[in-house]
Amino acid sequence: MFTTTADALVVVDFSPRTTRSSRAPRDPGPYRRLLATPGARAFTIGNLLARLPMGMFSVSAVVMIAGTRGSYALAGAVTAAGLAATAVVGPWTARLVDRHGQAKIAVPATVLAALGSLALLLCVRLGAPAWTLFVSYAATATTPNLGGMSRARWAHLLAGDEKALHVANSFEQAVDEAGFMLGPVLATFLCTAFFPEAGTLAGVVLLVTGVLVFAAQRATEPPVRKHGPSQAPFRSPGIPPLLAVCLAMGAVFGSMEVVTIAFADAQGHRSAAGIVLALQAAGSCAAGLVYGAMRRTGSAEDRYVWCIVAMTTLLTLPLLAASLTGSLLALAGALLIAGMATAPTMVTGMTLIQRRTPPGRLNEGMTLAVTGLLGGIACGSAAGGWTVEHVSPTAGYGVPIIAAATALMTALVPPGRPRTSRPRPTPAP
Repeated sequence: MFTTTADALVVVDFSPRTTRSSRAPRDPGPYRRLLATPGARAFTIGNLLARLPMGMFSVSAVVMIAGTRGSYALAGAVTAAGLAATAVVGPWTARLVDRHGQAKIAVPATVLAALGSLALLLCVRLGAPAWTLFVSYAATATTPNLGGMSRARWAHLLAGDEKALHVANSFEQAVDEAGFMLGPVLATFLCTAFFPEAGTLAGVVLLVTGVLVFAAQRATEPPVRKHGPSQAPFRSPGIPPLLAVCLAMGAVFGSMEVVTIAFADAQGHRSAAGIVLALQAAGSCAAGLVYGAMRRTGSAEDRYVWCIVAMTTLLTLPLLAASLTGSLLALAGALLIAGMATAPTMVTGMTLIQRRTPPGRLNEGMTLAVTGLLGGIACGSAAGGWTVEHVSPTAGYGVPIIAAATALMTALVPPGRPRTSRPRPTPAP
């Protein structure tokens, strides 16, 4: 009896304590673990400040130029020219970054780009000829690829850890989307609440401040490789098809931005355009964070195709909302859903580019991807502006669908295999 009672007392007194003490500590989550990397938070702060204007400049330029000159075609053409110039200059800037380091190149390149933005502001303010707008906006082409430099830092800090690098790429894509979510709202508010040039002016201040903070974090800067491979990333196997998809996807983004601003203006709610565009970016940002935390299945190549399929399908929703309802509220909901396939597509694409880019030229390889996006944005902005002005804002939503379908057809083409030289037959003696 005594033994049984004692055993019972032991179970009652000590089992709960053992259970409490055996509980594992709560998992902080993949993104908190990522930012716990030494030095990560410091360069991320500067990164956030510098990338917020990326979602401000083009919207500010469209609102500023269209509001003062009364032409969306001119506004779309000017932004297209600036993005096209960036597509040409960007890879050269990235190559200099890989050769000489981020801090030595990013700061002077940013200063030159800021001067170009200020020149555009003055030309619009003073009523200068239209050609000066093209020249000024083209001068912003030296803006360094902050997203590429940040991803290069993660690749350096997380070398060999594919799982953590996937989380880092998802986080960086979410940062991109956050910039395009908050940037248009802030730009539209500043341009409409104060004066048309306010968005561009605020963007310049944020860009310069953020780059200075980012460049000051020398401890996490990737080392410069003096003797990198001679092969350019553009010539690396598998890279050209990815760049072609980036070009088509950029056309989706560029056309969607111009068309949405024009649609909101036609409804008498130009100031709401930034909020509507922000909802699209919000859907992409949320989807990117979820995608980064999910367990990956299958190859990255297969996931890439399925992500583009989802993006093409969801992009039909804005066209249906605009044509069937004509409601800006319905369009906002459609854009929120349509944006959910963007970040997973971009994350997977950047992962493939990182894998296929030669070591020592990672920033150049990722900048080529951004260059493809910018070139596509330029084409999409011009095509969207033309369609809005010559057909209708509603018809303009057909442009991103065509661009996404082009990206899908490009992704479905199997990559070519590298040629292998066959041994020549030995002549008979």
